[in-house]
Amino acid sequence: MTKNDPAGEQGNDEQLNQAIEELRGVLHDGGQRADTPHGGPANADLVMGIPVDVQIVLGSAEMPVSELMALQKGSTVSLDRRIGEPVDVVVNGRRIARGEITLLESDPSRFGVKLTEIAG
Repeated sequence: MTKNDPAGEQGNDEQLNQAIEELRGVLHDGGQRADTPHGGPANADLVMGIPVDVQIVLGSAEMPVSELMALQKGSTVSLDRRIGEPVDVVVNGRRIARGEITLLESDPSRFGVKLTEIAG
């Protein structure tokens, strides 16, 4: 499959949609389902092996090229979000959830995202 293969992309989108629906089901059930050890239907093993690109979007900014070219080490870029606002969880370019930044209990020098809303 090449990057410009619409049929392959459509198949990935269908698999991603199915995975999102299963994630919603697990979250609404409050935990694991009994069908398989990881909480999905028996055929979910195919979906669970699909690699996806997960991004946490803290915010964005728009600026002219001249400002972009003037950025240097130590420059600050003002984002469109304020402290405390939810961050977006994006999978393969599609927002699937929102969450809040949290410190990891196991390692306070790192942070993660606690999901607060699944996109509908």
